Amino acid sequence: MSEPVDPLRRLLDAVLAEPNVDLDAMAAGAHSSSSHFARQVSAGVGEPPVALRRRILLERSAWQLQRGSTVTDAAFAAGYESVEGFIRAFARAYGHSPSGLPRTVGHWLPAPNGLHFHSPTVLYVDIGERDSGREVSVGNVLALQVQHDAADIGALLDAVTALAPEEYRRVRLPGSRPRHWDGPDESLAQVMWHLVFSTAPWRASIAGEPAPELPPGDDPAALARAHAENSPRWLGLVRDVDRREAWGDRVIDALCDPPESFLLSQIVAHELTFSAHRRLLARWMLADAGVAVDTPELDPDPIIWHRRITGGQA
Repeated sequence: MSEPVDPLRRLLDAVLAEPNVDLDAMAAGAHSSSSHFARQVSAGVGEPPVALRRRILLERSAWQLQRGSTVTDAAFAAGYESVEGFIRAFARAYGHSPSGLPRTVGHWLPAPNGLHFHSPTVLYVDIGERDSGREVSVGNVLALQVQHDAADIGALLDAVTALAPEEYRRVRLPGSRPRHWDGPDESLAQVMWHLVFSTAPWRASIAGEPAPELPPGDDPAALARAHAENSPRWLGLVRDVDRREAWGDRVIDALCDPPESFLLSQIVAHELTFSAHRRLLARWMLADAGVAVDTPELDPDPIIWHRRITGGQA
């Protein structure tokens, strides 16, 4: 006599079946309504079905890329309509472009449930083990904070492009200097420059590289290009430290006089704290310049941001 199929396993099969590319198709595969199916999966594994499928397909893509797949093949196998869209999603998730993913980095992404892609098929972890492993950890909160930080800086860069140059560079808060060693934040131009480049020296210190030469230009378009390059690398560094449980590691910054040591946990907490301050400061300056900041795109709340990017399913 065959074993009965676990009800949650049946739901997960519907989420991950190749033809089920959206919520309606998943629900139909489980003979359920979309809303009821979404509630069942979210309650069972702590992750909305669309987000679960997207994450596991990205994990499969990373596994394939590390074994010689082309970016184009991985993109279409994961259900993306364009290679460009796949590259953007992959960089947000892993902190590396698909072509730059190191072979030494694991392909699993942070998850609330222990469910991951495992060669050659999906590995289903016993739900009874959910709370015993590192999957339910502060790492998930940290990843959300770092991702929100990067996305919010991007939204602010979009907003400042509408300003005339004199408004963008006008001194609005004389004497503002949140960190005494890295210059004033008296104008939007200065605040945005610091938001984009603040993590770069830390990245170099942690990687053991020479101090980077930071460009002095504050043109919004140039800052947006630099942010698109820098933010995935910062996210990748944070994910790698978390994966290695290396938050207690130290770096010695020889640029300090005298040289000073910092815990990796201190560095990330430091950056998130001052970035949050500057992002709110930028909003005050934008409002002072006559820009409407009460829009969904400029809402600083990570809850609102996360609901927006997940389509209200998280």
